[in-house]
Formats: sequence, C-alpha cells, structure tokens
Amino acid sequence: MRAWFDCSGSDLLAMTPAAVANALAASQMSRRLSSEPAQLRAWQDQVRLLQDCVRRCDGQHWTIALEFDLMRLEKRIDAVLLTGSAILVLEFKVGARAIANADRAQVADYAEDLRDFHAGSRHHPIQPILVATEVSAPATPQIPLPIPGVLPVAEANAATLPGLLTTLDNALRGPRLDGCAWLAARYQPVPSIIEAAATLFARNSVAEIAAARADTVNLTRTTAAIEAALDAAAAEGARVVVFVTGIPGAGKTLCGLNVVFGDRRLDGSAFLTGNSPLVAVLREALACNRAGIDLARGPSADPERRRLAPRLRKARHESEAALQNVHRFLADNAGRDGPPAERVIVFDEAQRAWDAAQATRDTQRRVSTLRMSEPAHALEIMGRHAGFAAIVALIGNGQEINTGEAGLREWGSVIAATPGWRAVAARRVLDAAEPAQRLAEGHPAWLRLDAALDLTVSLRSVRSEAAAAWVDAVLRGAVAEARAAADAGPEGLPFLLTRSLDAARRTLRQLTPGLRRAGFVRSSGARRLRAEGFDAQLVGTEEPVAWFLERWPDIRASDALEVAATEYACQGLELDTVGLAWGGDFRRHAGQWQARRFAGAGWQVVRNPAEAEFIRNTYRVLLTRARYETVIWVPPGSPRDDPFHDPTRDAAEMDAIANFLAACGARPLPEAAPAPRDTAPALLL
Repeated sequence: MRAWFDCSGSDLLAMTPAAVANALAASQMSRRLSSEPAQLRAWQDQVRLLQDCVRRCDGQHWTIALEFDLMRLEKRIDAVLLTGSAILVLEFKVGARAIANADRAQVADYAEDLRDFHAGSRHHPIQPILVATEVSAPATPQIPLPIPGVLPVAEANAATLPGLLTTLDNALRGPRLDGCAWLAARYQPVPSIIEAAATLFARNSVAEIAAARADTVNLTRTTAAIEAALDAAAAEGARVVVFVTGIPGAGKTLCGLNVVFGDRRLDGSAFLTGNSPLVAVLREALACNRAGIDLARGPSADPERRRLAPRLRKARHESEAALQNVHRFLADNAGRDGPPAERVIVFDEAQRAWDAAQATRDTQRRVSTLRMSEPAHALEIMGRHAGFAAIVALIGNGQEINTGEAGLREWGSVIAATPGWRAVAARRVLDAAEPAQRLAEGHPAWLRLDAALDLTVSLRSVRSEAAAAWVDAVLRGAVAEARAAADAGPEGLPFLLTRSLDAARRTLRQLTPGLRRAGFVRSSGARRLRAEGFDAQLVGTEEPVAWFLERWPDIRASDALEVAATEYACQGLELDTVGLAWGGDFRRHAGQWQARRFAGAGWQVVRNPAEAEFIRNTYRVLLTRARYETVIWVPPGSPRDDPFHDPTRDAAEMDAIANFLAACGARPLPEAAPAPRDTAPALLL
C-alpha cells in the first residue's frame, strides 16, 4: 500500500487527531525512518483541519489517503482527497505565513507524478492544493473545468480551505472515482538515475523503484538473473563476469547500482565508470541526499546547508567509496600487490574499456602505469582474491563515442586466456553485426547464456515505448520504419521539431511543470552553433554537477537553458525534457547520413568508418537523454542568396536535416508553444 494511512471521511471523523498521528508514526517506524515530536504535532494539526473540512463539505463519502509515498527521493504527498470524481492533492505548510514558488512547484510535481505513474489517476481531474495555514491572503481561487489532467495550483489557508474544497467538489463532476479501487491501483514511478541512485543508497531495493509499465518486469527479471549468477559463483568460490546488455535507457545503470548498494555492499562493492561527469554528479547527489539537503530545491538553495555541512562531508566520503572512476581504480591497483577492497565491481559501459594501445599510452596529464588492456587488468586485479570475485559488465549497445575503445571482443579474448574465469550473458553478445562487439565466435565453453540479462525495453522514455525504436530507425536512415514507430504510439511521438531557438526555449519551459527540469544538449563536434548564437557547453566535472543538481534561478542550472551538455557530460544521465541543438557535424547528403569534423575554416567529411560511427552514436546518446519530450532545434542556417552567406552552416543542409526528421515523424512545433500535455484549463471566478 502506498499510503501510510487511509480511511473514509466518516471514519476520519470517528478518530481523534492523536490516534491518526500515532498510526502515521507507526508506519514511519516500520520503514525505519526517524520520527520527531514536531512531526506528530504537525500531523495532528493537519487531521484537525481535514476533519473540519469533511464536516463542512459533507465529505463523509470521500476517501482520504495520508502520506502517500511517491518513491521519488523519499517524497510523500501529505494528503490525497478522493471526492466522487476528482483527485485533490494537498501539501500542508503548517504555520507558514507566506508561499514560495518552490512550494507551488512541489505540489504541482506531486500531481504530475500521479498523472504519469498512477493507473487510477489518468482519467480524472487532479487538483494540486497548497495549504499555508497562516498566510493572510491566498491567491484568488479558480473554478476548474472537469477535464482529466493536472489543474493549476490552488492556494488556501486554514480558514479558506473548507470553502475551496466545497467549490472544487461541486465543479469537478465527471466519471465516478472509486476510492478503494484508486488505492489499489498500480503506482510505480519511473525514477531518474539520480533519484534511483539516492533511493538505492538509502537501502531500498530495485523492486521498490520499478518503472511504470507492466513490461518492466524485464528489469526485475534481469536484476534477479544478476543476483543468481553472483550467488552461484559465491557458493562455488568461483570467478565470474556477468554481462548485462540492453538498449539505451533500459535500466542497465539501475541494475548496476542495485548490485553496489544491495547486499553485496557487505562484501565490498563499487560502481566503476570512465564517465567523470556521471561520477561527480551521482556522488554529490548521494551525499546531499544522505546529509538531508533538499535536492528538489537545488543544493545551494537549501537554507539548512550550512548547518548540515559536517554531515555532508561524511556522506561525500561514503559516496566516493561506492562510485569510482574506473581508470583510476585500475591504475591504482595495477601497481599494488594483493586484492582490492572490493570483491564485486560493476564496470559501467564495459564495451568502452580501453584497448592496450590506449591504456598504455602516456599523455600530457598522466604517465600510464598500465601494461595491458583495461579488461585484462580488471580480471587480473579481481583475480587476486582467493575464491569468489565478480565483475558485472554493463554493455551500452550503440553508444561507443570515442577512439581506443576495446569492445566486447577484447573482454572475450581476455576471459578465454585467463584460467579460472567464466562468464554469463544474453545471446546478444554473440550476435552483434560488428565483429568488435562480439564476445566470441561460436559458443565457447566458458560462457553460459541467460536471456534475462538483456534489457530490451526503454524505461527512460516515460511518454512512449516507441522512442528508442524511432531513434534507431532515424539514425539508420530508415524513414518507413521511423514513421511506423511514430504512428504506433497512442500518445504521439515525444520528439518535437523547431527551427527557432526562442521557440525551443519557450517550449522547454512550458513542458516542465513542477519540479521537472529541462536542459539543452549538443554534440561536441557541432562547432558552428557558435554562429547561431548558442555555443556555450559544459567543461570539467564541477560544471556538470551544478548543471544537473542546481535549480533556476541559479544560472548554472540546466533549466536556465544557457549552457548545453555534450555527449561526454550527459551520457548515463538524463533530464525530464531535453532540447537538442543539431549541428552540422551530422547532415543528410545524397540520401544518407554523413559525418563531418570541423578543421581550420571548414568542414571535412569523415572517411574512417569507425570515426563516422562514433559521430552517429553521439546523436544516439543525445536523442535518448529525455524522460519525456525531446525538442529538436535545427538552426535555420545561412541562406545561399545572402551576400554574407556562410558555407559552414548552409541553410539548404539544415533544411535537409529538418525535412528528414519531419518525414520520420518528428512533430512540428506550432508557432505558439503548446501547453503541458494533459494540463486542463481553468476559469477565474
């Protein structure tokens, strides 16, 4: 049951506020959460106010759910009131004399979550209500239309709440809402990677944060297959590499985090990735969450941050042990004797592990201590353990974006050449079209096949299951396939197309109500976006942390829409809504996609097939960063009849890109940006 406490309106009147508060406290303790006297008093005040509302509104037939658990960064709705046909979402600010924009965003976000992830909420009006009990002049109430979807936030104080609820009960008449059926309906949110990591770090299981659709039993099945392979190896004192494959956004990282933050934590475990921004962002998010800093408002905006600083320092130390840079882990352990502290490691994007040439190469920043490929060093280091040792290798198909990446073939060669190691994987590792991404030819004796280790359903795209198939077809140039995928989704393809940067920014803001966030992404090779007025991109590792975690009006935040994340800064992470700035490095030419690099004063066609594929995969990464909509901005370019025509951003080339995306089913953005999906209108009194 998602609500900590629920009852009818008549049952609520029959109980004392203290009895209800005690029941809530018992639910809190059963979840191993700390309770404070101030919380008990706040609950009693809320119950008294709700009882008054039930009496004055004749709400004895209502269903009331208190502390409805959203499983999104440990957030809960204070109260959900189910009238005859509407869902009222109440957030209480007991004693508050003013209302902040962040409070409005919070309750709006709760309502959006119910609409997207709660099966019983999709066909009814959802009214978010912010109750600041002591505010002197709440905003003028509205009479909403009884249309399914999320309504604008209403405001009330203790005195005006009963009247507001009476107005809403009379106005929101429609299909009957069964309170018992609503409470029993499935609520399974799709967490972002940051939210999922924070939830798992708090020692919840992956089953508790499973995604919205029934087909995501695939995720639970894959998690169970990983655990079964690890348990079997541990029982035998054996060494195993578990390969987890899947399409972008299917939940590979979530499965890996579950291994690290689950029972294996007691044996010693770590999540290793070469993605420095991912490490930095997740470390800070986990530390802030553990320290009690409010990520929803942005870490810097939390008024308690200074007081919580000592706790934050300790939490950062814990998160640094759990999340490590894979290159540093291998380099540090290569020069040591004895086994590492970790008996189980998760190797993120394992197909991107360095080959021997890249691993042993000295650079201006480092002198390499490695003497073999990274897969070879990983097996050698973990093989120092007496008995059980394991590597969980996460394979992101089609996301190779750099030279020096060894591919699955290197992993297979190393396992075959290293006595005592075996592997488990889905058949996908043997069937890849590209030889470098095949673990082995044929079916070697050291490999056991398990179909459950392949994740084939994208969890990232909440709006449409067809998103991943559409992206794949677009990047292959398969217009008919892309169009079919676009037409198959009942809710419409979540890819919008515009030629106006201003329209893209306006739409991104309108498509991210509540606490949801937007941001721009771009290819690192899109060098001529500078001339279109949008060249800023994230650098280093500190800028991505602020970009992903801070909130507007902090200008460093992604939703300031000023700076774009490249494929290197955003791979493995995600936003609710994404603006993709399309560059001239990937254009349509002679009916095909053509990859280019910018050198000197002009573009050069990329002739090397591997490098061209890296650029194609860059756009695969960029097109799969959104949980909801992606707004694709194709710049207008420079017209050829302009006396100052710029051939490095030719308008005809940009038109060809836009026309192709439209032919594939990307929805043209109207001149007037649309309202958020399913948001119902309201009329002022």
